[in-house]
Amino acid sequence: MTEQHEYNIVNSTETTSNETVSNNEQAQPGMTPTGQRLRAYFERIERLEESKKEIAEDIKEVFAEAKGDGFDVKVMRKIITMRKKDPADLEEENTIIETYMSALGMKF
Repeated sequence: MTEQHEYNIVNSTETTSNETVSNNEQAQPGMTPTGQRLRAYFERIERLEESKKEIAEDIKEVFAEAKGDGFDVKVMRKIITMRKKDPADLEEENTIIETYMSALGMKF
């Protein structure tokens, strides 16, 4: 689910529909239009990376809170992974796990 942004060049700056370009992000003299667009991509990625770090910190705090309430965070992470999967794929994976465990003499 990637987000598409359309760029409009206005007074040598690039903007998205959701944001404006600040003075320190304006195109540098001598930068080609391609260079301006490329720089805009890098800046967007950098902003998204920063947001990703903040979200990761928030998630870490939620897991710490759950752990403080006595929940097993390792199991919670596994369940989150399972919930992301297609039910048919998850069922197939569980069947294979059961088959392998049975072959090893283990119980599921």
